[in-house]
Amino acid sequence: MVRLGDLEPFVTSGSRGWASYYSERGDLFVRITNLSRASIYLDLTDSKFVKLPPEAREGIRTQLHEHDVLISITADIGIVGYVDSSVPLPAYINQHIALVRFDPSKTSGKFVSYFLASEKPQKLFRAATDTGAKAGMSLLTVEKLQTALPRLPEQRAIAEALSGVDALLGELDRLIAKKRDLKQAAMQQLLTGKTRLLGYRGNWEQVRLGDLFSFKNGLNKAKEFFGYGTPIVNYMDVFGSSMIRFSDLEGRVSLSKPELKNFDVQKGDVFFTRTSETTEEIGVASVMLDEPTDTVFSGFVLRARPLNERLNNEFKAYCFGSVSVRKQITSKASYTTRALTNGKILSEVLLPLPPVPEQIAIAEVLSDMDADLEALENRRDKTRALKLGMMQQLLTGRTRLI
Repeated sequence: MVRLGDLEPFVTSGSRGWASYYSERGDLFVRITNLSRASIYLDLTDSKFVKLPPEAREGIRTQLHEHDVLISITADIGIVGYVDSSVPLPAYINQHIALVRFDPSKTSGKFVSYFLASEKPQKLFRAATDTGAKAGMSLLTVEKLQTALPRLPEQRAIAEALSGVDALLGELDRLIAKKRDLKQAAMQQLLTGKTRLLGYRGNWEQVRLGDLFSFKNGLNKAKEFFGYGTPIVNYMDVFGSSMIRFSDLEGRVSLSKPELKNFDVQKGDVFFTRTSETTEEIGVASVMLDEPTDTVFSGFVLRARPLNERLNNEFKAYCFGSVSVRKQITSKASYTTRALTNGKILSEVLLPLPPVPEQIAIAEVLSDMDADLEALENRRDKTRALKLGMMQQLLTGRTRLI
């Protein structure tokens, strides 16, 4: 085992006073938002720039070099970044980031980056955090960390093995983002009638939600009644997914038989988020696709109970998510200290409504796209778990590369 400080790295933190150098173009200015816990590689999609005059010395000490290791030392502490050849240089860091520079002929910065991002150093970062008026981490914490350090060729081989998994994760992330964009585009076309599936013709109706549903506010009780008893549909059950399955409900509440009857949940009920900090988070809809047993719903959501069978249940999972419907909901919301909607407001929202057979066909197309996305997300989750396992084995010397 060796202390990182014994490797004699150059360790410093970024400097203040960059505001006067901000520019629309110029040299890259790296901030905490460019670091990620998902990967040691910098995310430069949201880049800022600075332009230093020839006589300025503000950035000399903190100008980045290839192979530098970066660590966030304030706010979200311990996020690790690595400066590889894809980072455009010259580049600089602000005061919220520290850089650690090793002699590349002796120590692999990429290996150290992966080590610092692994479980044990991250625990030490959290333990060594100063939680005073403003959370921060001392640079001495980095120098005191101990690592099992193999010879340089093995350091490089381990780093490349982990880098290969990161590259696969990056490809999966990009593919997932592309699939999500395609689904969003398909929703915009299919849920508005701009694009019709083969074999479907005729005009769509514009129907008020008040002609399709009756609305009701949910159950409000004191805190001591929650945590045991009857299943309850909570805010996050609705906000987190456009479909609710009875088996996924984790919330419980103790209530009387009249309350159970008054706030009951049935298959096909649609729930809308009623209140939130922002208007973008209200009126988000989710449909109950199961036949629940003795279930109620929270006061933070609204229940929309079908008045008729003009809406297919699976179609309900998508039709309230189109841009046109969302705009109506958010534009009609009220706002004082929090954004609010209610049954009266939602009743006036107009929904483009195709015949039920076309609803079913549209829902099947979008459901297939969801299944593709879920498969990719599952693959990404398994790959992330594989990477964590590799880090645990390779960075500690428990498993050696051939």
